[in-house]
Amino acid sequence: MTGPTVGADGSGGGAAGPPGVPRVPDRPAVTRHEAHGTRVVVASGDCDMQTIAPLAAALRAAAEEHPSVVPDVSGVTFADSASPNLLIPTGRTTDLRLAGPRTPVRRILELTGAGTVLKVRKTVEEAAAC
Repeated sequence: MTGPTVGADGSGGGAAGPPGVPRVPDRPAVTRHEAHGTRVVVASGDCDMQTIAPLAAALRAAAEEHPSVVPDVSGVTFADSASPNLLIPTGRTTDLRLAGPRTPVRRILELTGAGTVLKVRKTVEEAAAC
């Protein structure tokens, strides 16, 4: 995976090109592990309508295996409306607690209002413990 263009505040995402040239999305990566009896799904890179399939599959599998799931989105560098469109329905089928959203994810949660519906915590530890 190539390094994303990320500002000091965690904003940005993908490789930025000259003005008028589309951004190059970061490849998404998804891993899973357990913490405090909770399935943690770690997402990184871009989470948009073109790249969200691996995260969707991982969350679906985690929700089938565990009663509580923590998507760790601290490594997500870009997010669009596909993210809340995945997270909200998943949160209806399992106890979902979103962990570590940085500026790109926080922004889309605020714009869509999804942050008022989802349980959002600063860290995986906080999300897994609640």
